[in-house]
Amino acid sequence: MPPFESKNLFLLHLTTPQLLVFERILEPLALPRDFELASIGLPVSHYYFLESGIASMVATSPEGKKAEIGLVGRDGVSPPALTMEAEAFSFDVMMQVGGAGRRVEARALAGFLFDQPAVRQLLARFLQGFFAQVAHTALSNAVHKIDVRLAKWILMCHDRMDGEEIELTHEYMATMLGVRRSSVTEALHILEGEHFIYSHRGLVIVRNRTSLEAFAADAYDVPGVSGRSWPDSGHRSLAAVQ
Repeated sequence: MPPFESKNLFLLHLTTPQLLVFERILEPLALPRDFELASIGLPVSHYYFLESGIASMVATSPEGKKAEIGLVGRDGVSPPALTMEAEAFSFDVMMQVGGAGRRVEARALAGFLFDQPAVRQLLARFLQGFFAQVAHTALSNAVHKIDVRLAKWILMCHDRMDGEEIELTHEYMATMLGVRRSSVTEALHILEGEHFIYSHRGLVIVRNRTSLEAFAADAYDVPGVSGRSWPDSGHRSLAAVQ
């Protein structure tokens, strides 16, 4: 039996001996909405392994305009950093949907990874997938309409949640997509008109996942974006892990 139960895909890939060592430096905690996991210009103090909820990595322009460039849920580790020794992180990372998870101090994680080459390789796989997500998000922002981008984003959130309900306000979606709130409202009306989703008072409910995927098409069904591309994971398979 593993030393503790987890729904985090990264932790699920660790062996029992690896978990026995790792759990000594892991701290369980609640992660409410807007909780900051990392801040631009500051060193990363902790790394987080989400069991529930969704964290957004957000880029900010010199004029203060913001847009999400990637998100992480129970599929990996956040903030997604290429090195544990960077003096300053380049983006803000915060919880867009509240949840819970475990965290580890940056220095402790670096020490653990130094002694665990197999875990370093696993981390590299997740980082490769995350930065594929970032690249495809940039492509989608350039070539897809807002309603398609919103459909893709809802699907990505849905992959990382249990059930069909996602707590997302219009204002938050506008910030994450880097568009006006009115544009989000129009896009939501299109998705609702097709009966893909239902949106009401800060809540999005997925009604027809299959049709929503077909609508998002190549904006969603690409490596790093679709939940099907997670290592050794079937579509939304983590929802069944208790």
